[in-house]
Amino acid sequence: MKRRTFLNRIGSILAVLGLTEAEWLTLGNRYYYALAQPSPRKLALLIGINQYPKISALSGCLTDVELQRELLMHRFGFQGSDILTLTEEQASREFIEAAFLDHLGKQAKPGDVVVFHFSGYGSRVKLETLPETIQNALVPANESQTTENGKIVNYLLEETLLLLLRSLPTNKVTGVLDTSYYPPSSAMGLKTRALPESVEAKLAIEELEFLKQLQTQKSPSTPVILTATSDPKQSAREELFSGFSAGLFTYALTQYLWEVTPATKIPVALSHVGNSLYKLGSKQQPGLLKTQKNQDAEILHVTSQLPDNSIGAEGVVRAIEEDGKTVHLWLGGLPAQVLLYYGVNSRLTLPTTEQLILRSRTGLTAKAQIAKIQGATPIQVGQLIQEAVRVLPRNINLIIGLDTGLERIERVDATSGFAATAHVSTVTAGEQPADYIFGKLQQAPSRYGLFTLDGELIPNTAGEVGEAVKVAVLRLVPKLSTLLAAKLWRLTENAGSSRLAIKASLEIIRGTLTEVLTQRETVRTLTREKSLSTQHSQLSTPIVPIGSRIQYRVENQSDRPVYLILLGLKNNQTAVAFYSWETPPETNTTETKPLFKEVVIAPGETLTLPKTNAGSEWVIPSPAFFSEQQLIFNSAPLVATLALMNTAKYPAPDEQPIAPLLNSLDVIQALLQDLHNASAIKTEMNGTAADSYILDVNNWASLSFSFQVV
Repeated sequence: MKRRTFLNRIGSILAVLGLTEAEWLTLGNRYYYALAQPSPRKLALLIGINQYPKISALSGCLTDVELQRELLMHRFGFQGSDILTLTEEQASREFIEAAFLDHLGKQAKPGDVVVFHFSGYGSRVKLETLPETIQNALVPANESQTTENGKIVNYLLEETLLLLLRSLPTNKVTGVLDTSYYPPSSAMGLKTRALPESVEAKLAIEELEFLKQLQTQKSPSTPVILTATSDPKQSAREELFSGFSAGLFTYALTQYLWEVTPATKIPVALSHVGNSLYKLGSKQQPGLLKTQKNQDAEILHVTSQLPDNSIGAEGVVRAIEEDGKTVHLWLGGLPAQVLLYYGVNSRLTLPTTEQLILRSRTGLTAKAQIAKIQGATPIQVGQLIQEAVRVLPRNINLIIGLDTGLERIERVDATSGFAATAHVSTVTAGEQPADYIFGKLQQAPSRYGLFTLDGELIPNTAGEVGEAVKVAVLRLVPKLSTLLAAKLWRLTENAGSSRLAIKASLEIIRGTLTEVLTQRETVRTLTREKSLSTQHSQLSTPIVPIGSRIQYRVENQSDRPVYLILLGLKNNQTAVAFYSWETPPETNTTETKPLFKEVVIAPGETLTLPKTNAGSEWVIPSPAFFSEQQLIFNSAPLVATLALMNTAKYPAPDEQPIAPLLNSLDVIQALLQDLHNASAIKTEMNGTAADSYILDVNNWASLSFSFQVV
């Protein structure tokens, strides 16, 4: 489509959107001048809609666009002039389709990299031509209008988008859809990106005509389309983080891609993103929109554009103040659960080896002081930054969100009850970040329980009918310390930034053979060839049958011994740990208590947990459960942790490799102290050490796994 034709086509829309032709030309000029640039190029069209005229507003869609834009520009080398964003009222169906045809369709050539992103509501609609067929659709800003013939929905059909993406003349096309089509029965006051189907509504005739036109065209491309949910009836959720809201899927995906290695396989990416979503309180599982043409898709196209020596980053320098001493940072590569607690005096490095000391943070942006190093080259805007030292406060609380469905007196009693519990604070759900939600059971409103942020009841937390709020809170107190312990060990996650070369695989044992279910490694220590050779296809969340024998295979690829502990959480309620037992020498006492033995892996060695022998097999028990586990490695012995675990009173004969962890909060605090003690840099930061843990990426690694037992 010629530029003049394009402008004529959308001219009638401009007045509706309150834009003059000059304003649209300014928007368009950003990319028309780029037509003369040589191929291959990188083009992106990013759509985000928070404000809808007639329906409840969303909160995180504009942040999603910013997350993608920063990632594409600074991590993957997209030019700002080649990224077109349509937000809020600009993102009408007509504008989206016209911008797609002109910005992507007209410019893309064979070999170019193309990214399309949509954040907003999704829904389902019946086609008038095929009334028995209900189709998925994206909801644009001008979602509907009422005419004398009834309600007309101006939706963009998923099929239309798929055909548009297929029409591009390049095979390096990626779509990202942070939306869904089925609203949940109960959202616990949290925002989901799905609207109910409009039973009586009709789809705009212009959309049907456009679809018919596309159906007659050639489809040379095989796009890879990543979706927020793999189950069509799951809902895409957005969440309030530290000073901003974002789509869970977009945040988890972009954060992973900041730290990713070149040529990453799609199943590997989805496995990491799904694991991150779980740590953010959601069982939302991302997926790949299967089409007949992309069944064999393997590599995430945009990652194949990374240079061979690319080793990832936690963010980028966005600006340098005039005094030359302070820089403004974007921290989109930090794990989401870590960002909220990323403390002042944390340190990041640049390729110049110069260090940046964090001084303040607001949302995803921060200010840092430059620590001058003799001989270092001057810092430049656009330079990638990598984590060097993580500072975490010692006084972290478990945050309980009070469901908005509670009556005022119930909220007052709950606030009072939780306030009397150590290390627990309360907020109103949806207004500030929370870890879990206290609310009523939907099927029994006179019963209280503790819920995940997805609205899923945590097992064994529902009380009796008629239970008083304060009694319910007291009943939950023992479980809260376990959940806080899990929150703390999640804050050690650093697979993307650790400098300890570690690789771990979760395997299922089938006779004499083993099968890798999922794999994690410290990506900053990998080369491109090593990364490609070690990537295994894997499910987003591995499925493990009851009765299976499983094990971890852990490789220490570093140049020094590492000390390992495994901690885990079953069904958000029971803490577990791996125990390497040893029986002390015989004494004159009648009772000899087995002791917990340090697990150490020498440089270059591989260890299986538990060791492969009949006496220490790890057999998955019934009933079904969901498990998350954290493998934490340290460059020094875990002295405080080991001493504490050996004081626990475990049943004498019960020496299973995976067993309940009785004092989980004390153990994780001792472990954080051990990690802190291994960081030599703490001596330079005495003022910080008193109220913070100081963790050096050269001394610790923490890898996260999750699986579903069925």
